[in-house]
Amino acid sequence: MRAEGRQWTGVTGGSSLGQKAMKVIFSIVHVRIGYVILVMVVPFYMLFARARFLAIYRYFRHQHGYSPMKAFGKSYRNHYLFGQMMLDRFAVYAGQKKFDVDNPDNDLFLAMVHAPHGCIIASSHVGNPELCGYLLSQTTKRINSLIFGGEAEEVQKNRTKVLDDNNVRLIPVAGDMSHIFIINEALANGEMVSMPCDRTFGSAKTVVCDFLNGKANFPVGAFVLALQYQVPVIALFVLKKTATLYRIHVIAVPVPQEGSKHEKVERMTCAFAKILEGIVQTYPEQWFNFYPFWKA
Repeated sequence: MRAEGRQWTGVTGGSSLGQKAMKVIFSIVHVRIGYVILVMVVPFYMLFARARFLAIYRYFRHQHGYSPMKAFGKSYRNHYLFGQMMLDRFAVYAGQKKFDVDNPDNDLFLAMVHAPHGCIIASSHVGNPELCGYLLSQTTKRINSLIFGGEAEEVQKNRTKVLDDNNVRLIPVAGDMSHIFIINEALANGEMVSMPCDRTFGSAKTVVCDFLNGKANFPVGAFVLALQYQVPVIALFVLKKTATLYRIHVIAVPVPQEGSKHEKVERMTCAFAKILEGIVQTYPEQWFNFYPFWKA
């Protein structure tokens, strides 16, 4: 993904031809071969994608308080893990289904799947959330996943093909806001809706929350919908543990019992930010917002 100044473009890097080539390669060789190549590629990426590197370096320096040397080392590790997770996606596209999953909170997820009402999944750009659609395969309740609409055609095609088989429908963010109607319909039908809750997609409807030794804007859309349709919200994170193992954490976002709707939305948004903070503190190297996230 690319970052320019304070604006995130939300597009997977590389040409369409390169993305097709990666899929072909991983249909022949194991993804671990790509991991080895990444070791040599990452330093050049850090050098030439300077804005992206600086955003992550400052994240480790200011939000975690690391020394300059440690922050630099962690920045390398962050870029390397991000590269691994991108390769994991293309390995799945190519048919390599060799990832194990550890899901200690599976009971909560299954409770939402089998409940008669809908549910909102609050996702974030920590770990590899897209793999949730591959690792938590189920046919009981459709998951509608809100995604950035400007993604590369090759990535979109592969995503759609694989996720359709796992009962996941992709909903691209549209300029005419038509995606809102699809989301409303899905919740009304008792389906699950996955929404990124750490990026605004240009929306002005945000709440300022305390987050990792600073303040940051978090979008409120998911929590407004949750209160409107009276459905629960679960925060879901897919974290990489080893080359072949992912751990999935599912955590319920508490719903305030008192206060106005506006106050409840603010509290739920900041409650999610607190949950996200705990995950990022545990997995600091898997934070993948490559732009200035915190308020100055």
